[in-house]
Amino acid sequence: MITIEEINKSENFFLMAGPCVIEGEDMALRIAEKIVDITEKLNIPYIFKGSYRKANRSRLDSFTGIGDEKALKILRKVNETFNIPTVTDIHETHEAAMAAEYVDVLQIPAFLCRQTDLLVAAAKTEKIVNIKKGQFLSPDAMQFAAQKVVDAGNKNVMLTERGTTFGYTDLVVDYRGIPQMQKFGFPVIMDVTHSLQQPNQTSGVTGGLPALIETIAKAAIAVGADGLFIETHPEPGKAKSDGANMLQLDLLEGLLIKLTRIREAIK
Repeated sequence: MITIEEINKSENFFLMAGPCVIEGEDMALRIAEKIVDITEKLNIPYIFKGSYRKANRSRLDSFTGIGDEKALKILRKVNETFNIPTVTDIHETHEAAMAAEYVDVLQIPAFLCRQTDLLVAAAKTEKIVNIKKGQFLSPDAMQFAAQKVVDAGNKNVMLTERGTTFGYTDLVVDYRGIPQMQKFGFPVIMDVTHSLQQPNQTSGVTGGLPALIETIAKAAIAVGADGLFIETHPEPGKAKSDGANMLQLDLLEGLLIKLTRIREAIK
């Protein structure tokens, strides 16, 4: 079972990246293969990200997934094919044990970061638990979410910054939050792409500002983030979820090269 120490052992930042949601086996394997090739060249520890199901959708007709078991089996195949850890979201307590059979890291969505029963269920799987900071919470408040997992017997915790609600339809990133959360003793990740969402659009489809992905990522590395979370897709315009704020896959390598230079410069 993978641990925090194994993920965070490199002097470089680590990367969580992949599609927003598993759309199919071929797509997932193609994205994973491309990112594995890039991260191995740049010595970046890599965790493949893919949601097996999207529970938080604006409209009832929004795409949610291809079926839980089918998507989870694809995540397992990514792990076995490329020998890399995988991460996926869970939304209800009963999902924790199910997802833990297939992935290495369980992710708690930002809107659910205060849900005690969900955090405890994730902790009891003994998997790494990545808790996204609620858009409505201060960085300091995340110590209590993390402590719930620790008190349930699991010290393998990571925290993720993903922006703070600014008005009704925008988010802002306060980079003070990264060192503030690091003082709790857990790795802190910057969710680059979700922090550029523009939620609550009148169309019922979340918007985004992907042109600022590089800006958000550079600033996060400059202030010392331990890891980055980036959703990416070969054709974001055709992605079935969150395409408005995803990074085009072909642009990932160039971005990561720049970011590794920044990391080297601040060491």
